[in-house]
Amino acid sequence: MSTVSTCTLEHLATPEGIANPFPIFHQLRKHSPVQYLLDKPNTIAGRRDPIWAWALLKFDDVYQAIRDHTTFSSGRPPSSEKAVPKLVLIQDDPPHHTHFRRIVHKTFNHQGIKSLEPWITRGAHELLDQIDSEELDIIAAFATPLPVTVIAHILGIPSDQYHNFKRWSDAFLAFTSMPGAERIRSNHEMMAYFGRMVATRRKQGAADLLTKLVEAEIEGEKLQDWEILSFCVLLLIAGNETTTHLIGNMLGVLLDRPDLWQQLRDKRDLIEPFIEETLRYESPIQRVPRHTTRAIEISGVTIPEGAAVSIYYGAANRDPAMFPEPDEFRLDRDPKPHLALGSGIHHCLGAALARAEARIMLNAFLDRFPAIRRGSAPAIRQQASPVVFGYQQLPLVLKTM
Repeated sequence: MSTVSTCTLEHLATPEGIANPFPIFHQLRKHSPVQYLLDKPNTIAGRRDPIWAWALLKFDDVYQAIRDHTTFSSGRPPSSEKAVPKLVLIQDDPPHHTHFRRIVHKTFNHQGIKSLEPWITRGAHELLDQIDSEELDIIAAFATPLPVTVIAHILGIPSDQYHNFKRWSDAFLAFTSMPGAERIRSNHEMMAYFGRMVATRRKQGAADLLTKLVEAEIEGEKLQDWEILSFCVLLLIAGNETTTHLIGNMLGVLLDRPDLWQQLRDKRDLIEPFIEETLRYESPIQRVPRHTTRAIEISGVTIPEGAAVSIYYGAANRDPAMFPEPDEFRLDRDPKPHLALGSGIHHCLGAALARAEARIMLNAFLDRFPAIRRGSAPAIRQQASPVVFGYQQLPLVLKTM
């Protein structure tokens, strides 16, 4: 067992560790895999024993685990917390994962996203048209509403539920900052809302993804309601939180690098490597859970069968063994060796969508604003969920012509 005396994995669940996990990653990475206490005794009703888990923080360890889905299962283990519903795809293994992904593939492949780009572009400019002050919190004004509106459009549900969507997704991910009973109430409210939307589509279909799910079949069987609801929740969480944080992290990087802002304005072909380096440097998803289906040796350490495993994308993407000067933001790195969007069968379904929203957003800002700078209020990193990394508040000043 690897142990660390001055810093433990538990520090990553503190507000300070969530806001800035990278020093902890650097201290713990050389000990990967690290065994740590995932849940104390009696934290979940009916279970008296603690749950120990293993953390993978090296790039090679993480890559090995996410490419081996038969050993590192995404299926929900019996000991998992019941405050959140099971999510299809992300908590699925083949063959169900394979069948379900085929149903939604056309919506999220490059051709499907290409057809959405004019609509996303209009939405981005409409949000910017609504800005009526030079200084504002860009998270509230732009980074949050754009992804929520896009996901609502894809599903075919009213975007006027924006504030509820944000509240539900925040509660879903608030593993350490919200009481379990409160999270359960929020999740039930969210599922009930999507349930009403599904019932409406069963009565009358429309040209949207929700109708496709209602009408879809897997091996001759219609999808069950819980599967459709679960996918709606997955899209809301994954499509909202991750892209919001990607947009905020991109702007945060640029606030500290005014020369880079001008460089991107002058050479738009640098936008793609800029997005990829942001994904590596400040990965919106920091960790994903797995559990082992058999004993497996990783970096000389044997992880037993049935063990909970936390896979840290954020640590892997700052591993100096893979990325020279990992704490430096550089556009000259290899194009896409990072793991911010996963790999293998669980490579992010919405990767093309996230990249399209980021590219459209950045072009729109670069077209309109010669410069940006920090606002008078402080920037605040979110500190509620150890799963994601991004800003809760990012005040900035948009300089017009």
